[in-house]
Amino acid sequence: MKKKLKTAGLLLLAVLLLMQFYRPARNQSNDNTNAISKKFPVPDSVETILKTSCYDCHSNSTVYPWYAEIQPVRMWLDHHIDEGKEHLNFSEFASYRVNKQYHAIKDVSKAVKKDEMPISSYTLIHTYAKLSAQQSALLVNWADSITANIKANNPADSLVWKRKKRD
Repeated sequence: MKKKLKTAGLLLLAVLLLMQFYRPARNQSNDNTNAISKKFPVPDSVETILKTSCYDCHSNSTVYPWYAEIQPVRMWLDHHIDEGKEHLNFSEFASYRVNKQYHAIKDVSKAVKKDEMPISSYTLIHTYAKLSAQQSALLVNWADSITANIKANNPADSLVWKRKKRD
């Protein structure tokens, strides 16, 4: 029994060691061609909040902490980043269809109002990313102004979110 545990432990150690050689591409780009700021005004105060509390998961510009060098932690972080960008990518916002822009920015307002963003697993380690009441209000007002702008400048039927049918 002891020998099996020792063998299993060595095997696990070998797998963890081999995992360290897996180095996926980082989510870091300076291409702002389709950034939200190319389509809508982003005041400096809002940009600061977005950089501090949102961009690591919702842009193409993640600032990786030291522990991102360790696998499987990096895989877990990359999964969160991929999920975040799937919902909203501020770096690609201007390339979205108008209905996706409308619903994505509307969701920002909802999530911040409900204190769902930034997620608690992120703010647990990145305490500086927690939003104060003032920052939340600023972000919600900004998102609501963009939502109103999109709604005022587009036909109502272009804002409808059409869900994909599942087989």
